[in-house]
Amino acid sequence: MRNYTDLQHKKVLVLGLAKSGVAAAEILHELGAFVTVNDSKPFDESPDAQGLLQKGITVICGRHPEDLLDEGFELVVKNPGIPYSNKIVADAVSREIPVWTEIELAYLISEAPFIGITGSNGKTTTTTLIFDMLSNGGKKALIAGNIGTVACGVAREAQKDNMIVTELSSFQLMGTKTFKPKIAILTNLYDAHLDYHGTFDNYAEAKFGVTRNQDENDYFIYNADQPIVVGYAAKSKGNKVPFSSKGRTTEGISADDTTIYWQGEPYMDRSIIALPGKHNLENILAAVAACILVGCDKAKMEGILATFGGVRHRTQFVREWNGRKIYNDSKATNCLATKSALDAFQAPVILLAGGLDRGHSFEELRPCMGHVKGVVAFGETGLRFVEFAKSCGVQQTIIAQNVEDAVHYAAPMSAEGDVILLSPACASWDQYDSFEIRGDVFIEAVMKLS
Repeated sequence: MRNYTDLQHKKVLVLGLAKSGVAAAEILHELGAFVTVNDSKPFDESPDAQGLLQKGITVICGRHPEDLLDEGFELVVKNPGIPYSNKIVADAVSREIPVWTEIELAYLISEAPFIGITGSNGKTTTTTLIFDMLSNGGKKALIAGNIGTVACGVAREAQKDNMIVTELSSFQLMGTKTFKPKIAILTNLYDAHLDYHGTFDNYAEAKFGVTRNQDENDYFIYNADQPIVVGYAAKSKGNKVPFSSKGRTTEGISADDTTIYWQGEPYMDRSIIALPGKHNLENILAAVAACILVGCDKAKMEGILATFGGVRHRTQFVREWNGRKIYNDSKATNCLATKSALDAFQAPVILLAGGLDRGHSFEELRPCMGHVKGVVAFGETGLRFVEFAKSCGVQQTIIAQNVEDAVHYAAPMSAEGDVILLSPACASWDQYDSFEIRGDVFIEAVMKLS
């Protein structure tokens, strides 16, 4: 950990615990700051708060005192999920007290450079691919951020010869001031998290934070097929590396039906890639570009691309059963994600879909339902999804009680050469606590098929 001294003897409020809050509080304490932690959970129900108190950190639990900032705090480090409409956060902003997330702290203490990946879709797949390819290529990669590992905790242990591959949400990036990754990636921009950001422009500006502080010594990899991203890329001061899946280009990285090109020259045969889908091709192009820029061996990259079956619950190949290929895309909690999954396949599809009913339309899926030969629907939207599928001309439809039940109906509905795809287009909360649990139930049921 770099000996960062600017926080020594400063009063810092850590707002919200969870993993990131605990790690930030401990590191700030080590850096000599006077740390106070505030969390809504009662103290006697919070082992994390109890542990921090034992280390000499002031803890205020069970409430958020509205006059808390009157104690003279010079910095607030907040949990990314706490919105800026929160009274304490809004008060800090009005008082011109800096508000960070732990990503900013991670950057300030890290001896290792960062690869920062953000975007509306594809962050986790791109992050995982980069980490796997760098690791396979002998690079000392670490993985962190929104993917589940607290960035400042990773940065605390990182050495100069490491590289921290970091998935970044818009929530995290809003709380950065000087964060400057060596390589930044913006996969795409779509409407998302508007309940948090208020407007699409606010959301996009937060995402632009991944490259905002870059200069000519850094690289910005971006989606050249999306005009909104190209517009933001024009404002970046980093070396621009566009990626395009729409054919050969002379700049950056691109792909046609057979080949991946680097700076306009053939670089890699697409036939080696195991992961299906146009959206995944975009993720692959961004990941390969990042690995080229840090000098990763091409053969090592190809080894990963030939075997990478997807991130768990994201168009994840589960198994082949009696000539059918079965995929788990439980992370597809909206129509856009399910559309991308359906577009990834040309073979006939048995689609398993449904879940929490938010009243949203499924019409966005209509153009890609042509090769769906059967639908097994479940959850609150089960009946609505079946009615939609019938309106699209799908001949075989049935309503199942749950995901496990759906697998038992999908298997006999399918034929050799078909794809069986769980891609719900709905959130899981009507029947399952998370999309991960829903996906795990699906995988377990699939593995029991005999």
